[in-house]
Amino acid sequence: MTRIRVLIVDDSAAARSALRRLLEGDGGIEVIATAPDAFAAAAQMRESLPDVILLDLELPRMDGLTFLGRIMAQRPIPVVICSSHTEAGSRAALRALELGAAEVIGKPRLASESDRQEAQIRLCDAIRAAAHAGRRRRPSGGREPPPAPGPAPDLRPGPKLTADAVLAPPRPSSVVPPMPPVIAIGASTGGTEALARVLPGLSPRTPPVVVVQHMPEKFTAAFARRLDGLCTVRVSEARDGDRPERGEVLIAPGDSHLILRRHGRGYRTDIVSGPYVARHRPSVDVLFRSTAIAAGPAAQGILMTGMGDDGARGLVEMRTAGAATLIQDEASSVVWGMPGEAMRMGGADRAVPLDRIAEAIAEFGARAGAA
Repeated sequence: MTRIRVLIVDDSAAARSALRRLLEGDGGIEVIATAPDAFAAAAQMRESLPDVILLDLELPRMDGLTFLGRIMAQRPIPVVICSSHTEAGSRAALRALELGAAEVIGKPRLASESDRQEAQIRLCDAIRAAAHAGRRRRPSGGREPPPAPGPAPDLRPGPKLTADAVLAPPRPSSVVPPMPPVIAIGASTGGTEALARVLPGLSPRTPPVVVVQHMPEKFTAAFARRLDGLCTVRVSEARDGDRPERGEVLIAPGDSHLILRRHGRGYRTDIVSGPYVARHRPSVDVLFRSTAIAAGPAAQGILMTGMGDDGARGLVEMRTAGAATLIQDEASSVVWGMPGEAMRMGGADRAVPLDRIAEAIAEFGARAGAA
């Protein structure tokens, strides 16, 4: 098996060493070089031809954002940003996504063995997702794309958990009382920019929207603020006890599951910890299952670009409960893992190009009498 070749760029020797150890625990990934700054990294890029760059944004001599801009302008290579868990780090990471970075992860916390295992999984998954994105985005005439990543190795002890670990499955015989319309959206790799194209197209009459976008803890608040500045609908990070309203979008906070529950004639949100589901927290499967239980046929489920299968089973559950379901089509997805798996499992009514998703949401709202 051809391994994914990674260049690590970080000014801290200790960080470079720790990241190398985490990546080399995955047999499908090879660290071919490390660099302490952008100038050394540029030389290594010419010499080593990496498939993916793991980039710290806080670099001497030339900051990571400037270097990223030059990479994307001169020789696009998939880049994963490894950013600090700070407000400034979050803002810089979002700017990196705008510039073309494939993924953003937080600096690993390695205080315990469980921390190390989770950090390794998050990091290796991000590298694989970036390699997938690089294959789809390779410009014509460019060098050969990185190898297609195989299935992620099982690095976490125990089985990969389903939404059963957080929520009981929907009961086939249960009858959901008539509820107001609600929209649940899930996304991962490529989702930040995809959502930035979809949500500005929504009107203030849009039914409430709840979103899981795979992002690190402390990054989602800045992401929500960025989207809020682009949209006519209100966008914010979801809080425990929120009551989603028309014209409002709630983004699941990083490192917590977002659960939608019935509350009188409407809905409320629960923010819970719990185990990782489908390798993620927040998990799209958890949100979709809770929406199937709370709203049944009053819901619309949308699964967008992303690697893996999180959300696929949940979309099946939503469709079984009578919800309208759709996926982002393959041509417009950065990675067609999650939506593709939902299609294979029979969870989608239809596949829609990215530029038509806002229209599909408006059509759903109109049918529900909310627009």
